[in-house]
Amino acid sequence: MANEPHSLRVEGVVLSHREMGEADRLLVIYTREHGKLRAIAKGVRKLHSRKAGHLQPFSRAKIMLARGRDLWIVTQAEVIDASLLLQENLESMAYALYVIELLDRFTYEEGANPALYQLLVKTLHRLAEAAQPEMVLRFYDLRLLDLMGFRPQLFNCVGCGNVIKAEDQYFSAVQGGVLCPRCGHDTASAQPVSMHALKYLRHFQRSRYEAAMRAPYHPGILKEMDQVLQYYFLFLLERHLNTPGFIHRVQHEHPEPDQGLGDSTEK
Repeated sequence: MANEPHSLRVEGVVLSHREMGEADRLLVIYTREHGKLRAIAKGVRKLHSRKAGHLQPFSRAKIMLARGRDLWIVTQAEVIDASLLLQENLESMAYALYVIELLDRFTYEEGANPALYQLLVKTLHRLAEAAQPEMVLRFYDLRLLDLMGFRPQLFNCVGCGNVIKAEDQYFSAVQGGVLCPRCGHDTASAQPVSMHALKYLRHFQRSRYEAAMRAPYHPGILKEMDQVLQYYFLFLLERHLNTPGFIHRVQHEHPEPDQGLGDSTEK
């Protein structure tokens, strides 16, 4: 306790806040230097508060914290990126809330993870610019799983170890990866996954962002990817995420004709 600092200077993204008392807010902040922290912003709900505009959800800010009795207290805040484009419509906000919820569910107040912080910042920035935000989210899903130590095995059967062939397979959340048809057929908890969805999952898992985004946009395949990943998240987190249902309710339907998937996604 004696060695703990009395103040911190951090850069962080506000994940959420809730009201406390008459004028305060309890913030959850994911910081570059110390990971997830909880802090009280005193008086931030007063009309004359100078900190209010710097501490909105999705905002990235430089923040000064002082140690309180039980929680950190925000003493100063300066916004770096207010992420205003993500607040322009409900659909964009729903995507950003998904990013934040997933990170929040997987993390505890356990210290810094600079790579995870950079993934969070880059993903919010990418969502503000992306023409196809669903692709950004699926890339984020797979990168977050990598960083949290739950990278799914997509190239060899987790049952028998054989190399996965170009055909429809199964996915087991319990075993953490793909099962070949023979092993998957005998596994009650396994979920079918099509060859096309598996190709996309593999491509997104092993590619850099720019290369992943060059894959053709296929709403049906992206939906199946999402279903597989949500099934995996449910097993890992032991509860459903709230935001996928919210996204489904608010997004506009823009059906597009399906196109053939070439082998380019395997490069």
